[in-house]
Amino acid sequence: MGKISGPLLDRIDLHIEVPAVPYQELRGVGQGATSTEIAGRVKQARATALARGSYNAHIPARQLRKLCALDAAGERTLEMAVRRMGLSARSHDRILKVARTVADLDGSETVSAKHLAEAVQYRSLDRTYWQ
Repeated sequence: MGKISGPLLDRIDLHIEVPAVPYQELRGVGQGATSTEIAGRVKQARATALARGSYNAHIPARQLRKLCALDAAGERTLEMAVRRMGLSARSHDRILKVARTVADLDGSETVSAKHLAEAVQYRSLDRTYWQ
C-alpha cells in the first residue's frame, strides 16, 4: 500500500458531540439549509481562504495574528478559554484557525467573539472543565 501524503494527514482540530435528532424533527418539514447551499458556503469559504494565500489550517504563525485580528470582545473570549481550559500555545493557534474558518463560513471578513466561541466549543469535549 502506498504512502498517504498531503492534507489528508493534517490533524483534526474539531471535537464535537452530535446529539440524536428528535423524532418530530426527523419527520417534520425542515427549514434548514440544503446540502447544496451548505456546499456552496464551503466552496466560497475555501476560495476566501485561498485568496489570502493558503487554507486556514496552514496559516503560518507569523501571519496568524494579522489574519485573525480580534476586537476587545474576541480577546476576552479567547483569554477566558485559554485560562479556563489551560490551553497550550499550539491549541491557542488552532482555535484561531478554526475561528477564522467559522468566520469564512459566515461570510465575515473579521473574526468575532461568536466565531471564537464556536471554535472553542469544538475543542471543549477534550477539556472537561470548560464551563
